[in-house]
Amino acid sequence: MAAPGYTEVDKKEDLKVLHGMGYAQELSRSMSRFSNFAISFSIICILSGGINSFAQATSSIGGAGAGIGWIVGCCVSGFFALAMAQIASAFPTAGGLYHWSSILGNRFTGWLTAWLNLFGLITVLGAINIGTAFFFVGTFGSWFGITGTPGEIVGFVAFITVLQALFNHFGIKLTAMLTDASGFLILGATAVLIVACLVFAPAIDISRLWTFTNYSGDAGGGVFPQTDSMSYLFLLCLLLPVYTITGYDASAHTSEETVKAAHSVPRAIVSSVLWSSLIGWVMLCAIVLAIPDLAAGAKQGWSVFFSTMDAILPVWLKELLYFAILISQFLCGLATVTSASRMLFAFSRDGGMPVGSAALAKVNPTWRTPVNAIWTAAILEILYVFLAQFISIGGTNIYTIVVNSTLVFLFLSFTIPIALGMITFGTAKWPNPGPWNLGAGLFKLFCALSIVGMVIIFYIAIQPPNDKVLYITIGFIVLTALLWFGFENRRFQGPPIGDQIAKRQAAIKAAEVAIGEAGA
Repeated sequence: MAAPGYTEVDKKEDLKVLHGMGYAQELSRSMSRFSNFAISFSIICILSGGINSFAQATSSIGGAGAGIGWIVGCCVSGFFALAMAQIASAFPTAGGLYHWSSILGNRFTGWLTAWLNLFGLITVLGAINIGTAFFFVGTFGSWFGITGTPGEIVGFVAFITVLQALFNHFGIKLTAMLTDASGFLILGATAVLIVACLVFAPAIDISRLWTFTNYSGDAGGGVFPQTDSMSYLFLLCLLLPVYTITGYDASAHTSEETVKAAHSVPRAIVSSVLWSSLIGWVMLCAIVLAIPDLAAGAKQGWSVFFSTMDAILPVWLKELLYFAILISQFLCGLATVTSASRMLFAFSRDGGMPVGSAALAKVNPTWRTPVNAIWTAAILEILYVFLAQFISIGGTNIYTIVVNSTLVFLFLSFTIPIALGMITFGTAKWPNPGPWNLGAGLFKLFCALSIVGMVIIFYIAIQPPNDKVLYITIGFIVLTALLWFGFENRRFQGPPIGDQIAKRQAAIKAAEVAIGEAGA
């Protein structure tokens, strides 16, 4: 059943755009504009990143990390979102970032973006589910005798990942229904958390929200090394909003499953970032105001949120909130499986994977989902989590190293097509904008601000104790260069362009007939 208000004219327009890019309508186009918004809103999930990384604010500059730092960091993510929305409106296709970089650049920029985004999506899925596992251990683990050993964490992550993959397997309508519900759950649980923090706070000192205090080193529970530079600590506090407000590329990855995609997707990208930023700011400010003693809270390090809830909330309310947060974090992972699998599917149908591309590009005719890509993404994430829990490098857990590398890789995969778009907008490669159009001046301004934002993100992501991220990034660049010039440059052809698109129209028709696409 089509989404309400989706007419035959709309359907023909979506098909025209997709066929014009050389692809068949194999996935089920049944996501509404709200569902496309909800999937990015669910992945951003302020109840996941905002809570699990809350100490990056309090253990750097204190309350101002939430009151001021969050706003600055969200502006950085907002620049990316606005620039990406403009490109998404013109090129609404699954695996959006990869296609944008290929169309606006060349085969290499598309291939590099695809690997950056894939690596980032698989590892961020692992980070989300590991975070969910530790949240469960810290809240309800004692009920089941779970203490958080590496084996228990891997087992828990494997269990919830299989569930997330199953829900994705059985059609985008089921996934959309769950992520729609997730959006309302996040809003409801956040509202209750905000009110509870303000009502049960021992005292409210609003000046905390703009007061800078140095809580580095032991004063902040060792989250960041000791330093006397407040400007440096302010930059480090931006890790909280930048790490939380990401994943909105999911709206682009589900373009081929969204009605009126050229209109819906860019709005969903921007609105998911805007609402997450605003609601997240109110939530974090409320938590900061609820901390009984800010210095004592900062000293708790990564446990500051839990120690605050333990100190101020009635047990019944605390456990109710924890349960809602746990479900929200699970659905955050579910939406990330969707995003990662669509990226893997889109890259594979152009032969992007060295092996298995044909299988990964198959769409199940019953459920209209890329089931092989879904399960492959899930298995890769479970393998990563296993390695992350049992292997250390120089005494540092692989998870700690990779989760910060993920931030760099994801935003680099955003930056490449944005930089290319800034250069090519209005040229033969991109002569006309989509229906969502900022205009050349504003678009290029947001592109330039995004590039500046990428420099800031890279700088803060490689600072101690995350300095190994620099070597991982350099190693990744060297490895990709060797693979491209040694092998992939001759093998990978990229997405169809020019005459190739016209030659594929008969194959597109046949693919749509085979999958049972109505009107094919």
